[in-house]
Amino acid sequence: MTAEALPAELRRMIVQLARTPRLLVACDYDGTLAPIVGDPSQAKPLPESVHAMRSLAALPTTTTAVISGRALRDLATLSRLPAEVHLVGSHGSEFDVGFVHELDPDTTRLRTQLQRSVQDITRDQPGIILEPKPASVAIHVRRAEPEVGEAVLDELRSGPATWEGVQVTEGKSVMELAVVETHKGNAFEALRHQVGSTGAIFLGDDVTDETVFGTLSGPDIGIKVGEGDTLAHYRVADTTGVATVLAMLMEERRAWLYGEQAPAIERLSMLANERTVALLTPDARVTWMCHPGPDSAAVFADLLGGPSAGHFSVSPATPQYDNGNGSPRSVLPLGQRYVPGTMTVETRWSRLLVTDYLEHGRDAHHTDLIRVISGSTRAVVDFVPRPEFGQVPVRLTAEPGGLRVHGTSEPMVLYSPGVQWRISSDGMHEAAQAELELSEDSPTVLELRCGTEELAPSDTPEPQRRTAANNYWTTWLERLRLPEVEPDLVARSALTLRGLCNTDTGGIMAAATTSLPEEIGGVRNWDYRYCWLRDGAMSARALVSLGSTEEAEAFLDWLHRVMDSLPGPERLHPLYSLAGGTLGPEAVIDTLPGYAGSRPVRVGNLADQQVQLDVFGPVVELAADLAVTRGELREADWELVKGMAEAVSRRWFEPDHGIWEERDVPRHHVYSKVMCWVTIDRALKLAAQYGRSADPSWMQLREQIAEDVLKNGWHPDVQAFTTAYEGSDLDAASLHVGLSGLIDPVDERFRSTVTAIESELRSGSTVYRYRRDDGLPGTEGGFHLCATWLVEAYLLTGRRTEAEELFQQLVNNAGPTGLLPEEYDPIAERSLGNHPQAYSHLGLIRCAQLLSE
Repeated sequence: MTAEALPAELRRMIVQLARTPRLLVACDYDGTLAPIVGDPSQAKPLPESVHAMRSLAALPTTTTAVISGRALRDLATLSRLPAEVHLVGSHGSEFDVGFVHELDPDTTRLRTQLQRSVQDITRDQPGIILEPKPASVAIHVRRAEPEVGEAVLDELRSGPATWEGVQVTEGKSVMELAVVETHKGNAFEALRHQVGSTGAIFLGDDVTDETVFGTLSGPDIGIKVGEGDTLAHYRVADTTGVATVLAMLMEERRAWLYGEQAPAIERLSMLANERTVALLTPDARVTWMCHPGPDSAAVFADLLGGPSAGHFSVSPATPQYDNGNGSPRSVLPLGQRYVPGTMTVETRWSRLLVTDYLEHGRDAHHTDLIRVISGSTRAVVDFVPRPEFGQVPVRLTAEPGGLRVHGTSEPMVLYSPGVQWRISSDGMHEAAQAELELSEDSPTVLELRCGTEELAPSDTPEPQRRTAANNYWTTWLERLRLPEVEPDLVARSALTLRGLCNTDTGGIMAAATTSLPEEIGGVRNWDYRYCWLRDGAMSARALVSLGSTEEAEAFLDWLHRVMDSLPGPERLHPLYSLAGGTLGPEAVIDTLPGYAGSRPVRVGNLADQQVQLDVFGPVVELAADLAVTRGELREADWELVKGMAEAVSRRWFEPDHGIWEERDVPRHHVYSKVMCWVTIDRALKLAAQYGRSADPSWMQLREQIAEDVLKNGWHPDVQAFTTAYEGSDLDAASLHVGLSGLIDPVDERFRSTVTAIESELRSGSTVYRYRRDDGLPGTEGGFHLCATWLVEAYLLTGRRTEAEELFQQLVNNAGPTGLLPEEYDPIAERSLGNHPQAYSHLGLIRCAQLLSE
């Protein structure tokens, strides 16, 4: 029996329940795990059910239990279930084998009298089987003649069943008399409370199981096995149906917890149009896209939740080879690349080409994802939209112009004239599939239009729109001054940074995604789809260094608007939304399992409430670089510089959470103090160079901060500038003592710091931020940005060979289309963190420029 044989509504509920954070799976034994047989001692469970229960028990945040009328010892012997499966015997009165010793003397005497009375009543009655238990006795009449069995039950009902202290439970052809309270429902509730279950399923066939069904509510599922009246909402015919339910639940739960085979993070390619972004897997699956903006809820969240979380896929229709278990495996693409100088991605198979881009020039809140499918073969398209992270039901209707998506707050259509769609449902959501017969001279164009209900043809033919999108990027790129070292990779990094910019607001995202993990299976999963003052300023500064100033001007204008909403510059938060607003509370999407099972999936970021005193320095550095490039200092930018200096003068002496946003007590971070020094130093230099009036206190303040860093940041025992004044631990960010110019790079203290950080924090091709306990569980990879800082430090200390080697290793860690996420794990040799990450790309640009000098 396959899962498809189960009722559609039950399948839908199983899929939904499999995604609960803490799942309890419980069932009866006889008639549920094991078929009813004449001899109860021969009731063996179905192997398929045992396998499913064993597999479920092995999953994290998943508890399994069997609640049976049998004695606990007999249940354990007969079921042969692993210790991970909780066994509850005697209708819920036995939770462990030593239970019998817990009976008080009076109860023990009552049990002995009860068993003797039952033996007297049933003696010489053919077909009657007694099952003594630690606190009860069960009388089975299934093998007796009907009149004999009923006569025995009647005598028991009028005899020992009436005794004070005796609990009576009747089931199918069995009566149990107990000297303690027996109630499966109570046992089930005790288990639920013990494990903190957020959702549960119970399967049972007996009258006694109704006490459990009566406790179920909310997302819980109750399944009656066989015929008869029941409080359960669902029913399967027999133990084979039970095995099918458990197997389906196990597969869904495992897929939800661990994710499908997650694509390597660095192999994901980003589409962008300066308003939003989308990510493609190497086989042309749209695995991540949000609407109406990149920091909105996801329409496709396959990246964090597998196919059920939404995707938009194209693949050849013809399978290529067997995957080893008798089923066909899809053809792997021959390659994927960006059209040179653009943000258009081509994915190529033999006789099939998929070209993807986001259309330019659309109105705000209107996103068009264009997919051009060409070739001379058959292709299969799966359109599985799941708006709001899949938390709202979705319906699709086919119309002559394509598909209309219902159930979303924003209108959404898939323009696909002439395509014949097959619409299917999992009970909650609908999906569409189509098979295309392609010819070389007639490509199929699919246009996902978010923010409009329009299913009519566009006024501009698709080839012209693609050319316009490509020309936008290539024209912009042609203006840049690329270094001699790795010019193509630098160009891709520049395009990536530009793609993270928002043309409507001037905000710049730190990365395109949320919750890609810093450790596979770990909890360090953060939302980077916002604009950090530090990250945004550093990204804009990298583009200024290549000759593009419009992003910097837009970012500084964005920051002006943010500051206008504050009582003073010292009240700046570390980050804001792309629109410049404060963030809502950080939340968790419990229904998504996370990339490769890395949970929780977060939206929002608590760091916006932290104190990070380093953020002012990068802003002033950006204003300074922009002034040099433009040949003038805008008055508005000078006002911004004065605001940053004012903020530093008011707060530089405070402890803070630092660049790494540690969720721990604030410290006096060396990097933060250095950036406060940078703020004042660059402000003084701007005033001198452009004839502005500097605050008279700035000169003394600059010296005061420098003296403070040199006195308290240097640790003589470690022979390095450490993370913070309070400890001896090292931090790659402390390299900025020399990188910033606070001390001369030839200073022996800087050289010693470089050596110490290299020794403790570098591992092969990467450099860790630090190796201290930061108050969070788990580990993380090395940061590409930290590696680029060490490259620069090598160059400043005359170690060019090491700089070139480390930079080449960084280049080698980039994905096949040139993108870099946040981190790299040198042990597992895999990328980690949100993707693509602005930090990584701006660091790569900086190193290539320095190595070209």
